[in-house]
Amino acid sequence: MLKKNHKVLLVTFILVSGAAIGSFLNTPADGASTTLGTTDDPVVTKSYVDQQIQKALGGGGTVNPAPSPSPTNPGQNTSEVKNVSLKPGEILVADAGTEFIVRSGNAVIYTEDANGVADLTAGVDLLNGQAAPKNHLLSFPRDGRGIQVKPGQTNGLIVMVRGGYTIK
Repeated sequence: MLKKNHKVLLVTFILVSGAAIGSFLNTPADGASTTLGTTDDPVVTKSYVDQQIQKALGGGGTVNPAPSPSPTNPGQNTSEVKNVSLKPGEILVADAGTEFIVRSGNAVIYTEDANGVADLTAGVDLLNGQAAPKNHLLSFPRDGRGIQVKPGQTNGLIVMVRGGYTIK
């Protein structure tokens, strides 16, 4: 019985001393830093890693490149909000992804197809010829859709625009 207890004590001693020696001898590899986010071990973004992988594979670009904005008006910043005046008879045609807010005047939706424009404020789809409510955020999912002064109106519109557009 005494021999059995000695064996258990011996195994326990070996395990504990092995763990202690291992923790003292555990040192980082040469050049590795134990502090995250330092120049030796920087934190990077997923897009940077994807870009580096593509470069290593010979692609040279990003995995999911963001579409580059191409505003119709020269020098127009697509994230900038502009106030645009529209006279009767003119049509303000949006590029895909552009947003409008009608500030003054009576506007109607202009589309060349059966689909419409998203009124994000009301959560509805506005079709060709329907009134564009004032102070509602309108989103134009495709090129070729826009707004115009309501027929019969003599006053123009003032529209806040974010994104590319043309005036016809």
